[in-house]
Amino acid sequence: MDRQKRVAAIHDISGFGKCSLTVALPILSAAGIETAVMPTAVLSTHTGGFDGFTYRDLTGDLRAFAAHWESLGLVFDAIYSGFLGSIGQIGIVSDFIDTFRQKDTVVFVDPAMADEGKMYSVFNKDFAAEMARLCAKADMIVPNMTEAAFLLGEEYLERPYTPEYIEHLLRKLSGIGPAMVVLTGVMFDEQRLGAASFDQSTGEIRYAFSDMIAGNFHGTGDIFASAMLAAFLRGKSLADAVQIAVDFTCGSIKRTKDAGTDVRFGVNFEAGLPDLIRQIGGR
Repeated sequence: MDRQKRVAAIHDISGFGKCSLTVALPILSAAGIETAVMPTAVLSTHTGGFDGFTYRDLTGDLRAFAAHWESLGLVFDAIYSGFLGSIGQIGIVSDFIDTFRQKDTVVFVDPAMADEGKMYSVFNKDFAAEMARLCAKADMIVPNMTEAAFLLGEEYLERPYTPEYIEHLLRKLSGIGPAMVVLTGVMFDEQRLGAASFDQSTGEIRYAFSDMIAGNFHGTGDIFASAMLAAFLRGKSLADAVQIAVDFTCGSIKRTKDAGTDVRFGVNFEAGLPDLIRQIGGR
């Protein structure tokens, strides 16, 4: 039996509303991957559409977390960084990478900071510049179209896009440092939505699309990134991992829309886990 792989997942956690650690942990675990979690903040719910949520910043605990893990001699096959609440947290994650990265460790950064042409209200351009420095340390990054523009200091363009523009972004993002880039929110027309991937080692650009489903569904970026990382760590190629993640995310959205669930509550990814596991060979 193969050695069980282990991921360090550095995200916030919301008690209700499926995003960040409440999707990363079950998806990676279902794929047979041991997942050590480092919560950057604890919230009662995510912030999309809810009022009165609680928020506790855990920045002061993160270095102690890392020091304890280092004292235990923990080794990680991947370091998975998601939503970080401050520039200070970016610095801590950067140091964590320096401490725990080994020859075969995959550093996977989701630069969660913006969408729909705007930075999240808690961030500014200084944050984007620091996030670009963190992405420079990554082996793989997964920005959406807005995040890609801000990482590169370019003007955000509205969709639909052209293949030439997507290729420009992929290659320029890889020039920051990561050998593999996955760009989400790619649209060439109003019917299909998906992702594009670039593997610097082969120069290959690949696309993965699904039918467009109207609506704004919370947590889907985290679901996509977690499923993609799980598939990649289970031995799938970058392009195949992206297609699996697109299909899994699309299925979760469709299931939720068909059920008429309040979109603030997140999407039903749980019902799709058996199929995901069969596709990637998790156990």
